[in-house]
Amino acid sequence: MESDGPVVAISAIEHFVYCPRQCALIHCDGVWSDNAHTVTGSRAHRRVDSGTHRHERGRLVLRTIPLWSETLGLSGRADVVEIEAGIVRPVEYKSGTRHGAAADLQLCAQALCLEEMLDVEIPDGCVWYGGTRRRVSVAFTPALRREVGEIVREIRMQLVTAVLPDAPNDQRCGKCQLLHHCLPQVASKPQKVIRYMQGVVFQCAT
Repeated sequence: MESDGPVVAISAIEHFVYCPRQCALIHCDGVWSDNAHTVTGSRAHRRVDSGTHRHERGRLVLRTIPLWSETLGLSGRADVVEIEAGIVRPVEYKSGTRHGAAADLQLCAQALCLEEMLDVEIPDGCVWYGGTRRRVSVAFTPALRREVGEIVREIRMQLVTAVLPDAPNDQRCGKCQLLHHCLPQVASKPQKVIRYMQGVVFQCAT
């Protein structure tokens, strides 16, 4: 059964898991700003983003592969898809270190797309973390697959309703590239916003 509603970008999954408000700002409002973390990530992806395919140690390595799922209503791309002895495996590249399950969920979404596109079963994939220079295997368990579906539905609801979630105003905010767009210290305190707006109105009236 095909999904109803707007198509969700696979990249939105990681944004949503990190912070639903960040996800809404990027994918509903079209807001983006780079910081040291995003620039480092872009540089680390240069080889992956080249789109060059090659054979490496007996594996066919395909880079920058377009992905989609009619069932889930997903669209995006895989950093790398490896094919070895008939086994298909997505590989996601991250410049830093592991932070929670965000990368696992994004990778699982890629696998669900590939399963639908190629009519194959994909039991696992890998995430390469540049910060530790380690490749970590991720099993696509039924629980992880269900969680991907639930998150995709929540993101689609964001796209439909265009409601901006509350600002968390916690330790995540200092590392967020949208800090100065989100203004969590202000947005998390409604009374402060009201006083600010009242002051603006007063100044305009005088």
